[in-house]
Amino acid sequence: MTARRWVAAVPAALVLLLALAGPWLVVGSASAPVGGPFQPPDAGVALGTDVLGRDVLARVLAGGRTLVLQAAAATVLGSVIGLSVGIWTGMTHHARSARAVLRVVDGIAAVPALFLLLLLAAGLPGDDLVVAVAIAAVSIPFSIRVIRERTRTLAATDYARDAEARGEPLTARVRFDILPGLAPVALTEAGIRFVAATQLAATAGFLGLGAGAPAANWGRMVRENSTGLATNPLPVLVPAVLLVVLAVGVTALLDRAAETRVGGLERIGRPA
Repeated sequence: MTARRWVAAVPAALVLLLALAGPWLVVGSASAPVGGPFQPPDAGVALGTDVLGRDVLARVLAGGRTLVLQAAAATVLGSVIGLSVGIWTGMTHHARSARAVLRVVDGIAAVPALFLLLLLAAGLPGDDLVVAVAIAAVSIPFSIRVIRERTRTLAATDYARDAEARGEPLTARVRFDILPGLAPVALTEAGIRFVAATQLAATAGFLGLGAGAPAANWGRMVRENSTGLATNPLPVLVPAVLLVVLAVGVTALLDRAAETRVGGLERIGRPA
């Protein structure tokens, strides 16, 4: 990837760094009032105060880590399950078992994502891990379907059929005939799910799921401070802009990475 292409990664990397390291950069308290509600920025509070008079900058610094970690955990969990089930259903000769699994997947996919998130996360309120698992459950059906269809296409190629006819082990066929062609799709699909997971994690915070107040959360900041837009819009705009920059930056970066991966695969053949 050329230096110019890495420019797309800079905004997303900065937001990720801010989210992960932010809690260590907080000076003072992110939950104690330091002034009146919706106080505009001044020398003491660079971004002003929120609805309860808390320092907005401190809240922004403290409010991104949990959200990003929830999205990352949901993406990893979804990728592991999506790849495992998607590859199996795309390669297995047990058609009835594969159809039964896919019917379950379709049943989960038929449930509205927000309803499923509320159902799972509200069952164990105040638990950030449950929110991450709920976000993963929302995205897994899409992942399985995408991976399965790409696997079926690759399994139908001449070199994959030849490998199966030679009696090569399933693990070898997956490693050499499926994964190289599946990698760009899996990477892009995981990136899309990470962006969606970030938005769902923010939505969960907006709805009050996961760790409750006074814990800072970018999604919850938007809800809490929407009444003060006319007085001090920064408590709403700053976390919202950070989420948008993260989504756009990660998507652009993964597009570039997938292009590079495809280009590299075109020059690599199956080992003899």
